[in-house]
Amino acid sequence: MLRINRAVYARIVAHARRDHPDEACGVVAGPIGSDRPERFIEMVNAERSPTFYRFDSHEQLKVWREMDDRDEEPVVIYHSHTATEAYPSRTDISYASEPNAHYVLVSTRDPETAEFRSYRILDGQVTEEPVEIVDTD
Repeated sequence: MLRINRAVYARIVAHARRDHPDEACGVVAGPIGSDRPERFIEMVNAERSPTFYRFDSHEQLKVWREMDDRDEEPVVIYHSHTATEAYPSRTDISYASEPNAHYVLVSTRDPETAEFRSYRILDGQVTEEPVEIVDTD
């Protein structure tokens, strides 16, 4: 189960809406081993595409080094789908390389509703998990 603070949830959805019609992407870091998504890190979609995302390699290296320096790990890796449901594509699954991360997808295909779903992706296997939005950490 992903437990996520309402403010962080709102920032992820806002980023997805703002970047629409391109896919948005980013990370929510937390203390290593805590499974607590705390520090929201909006990243640039280097592809600037409505159907694909990729972290900029220089930005990703900087962010991952910063997490190392702060004893953090990527608890949530998120991106948006602009025209399809919030379910990982084959490409999303093949790029999933953080075994402990929650992979969050937000679909912005409906301008009135944001579909927000979380998955664990390990060795190519996708498992959807419940999301609990909480008002405190």
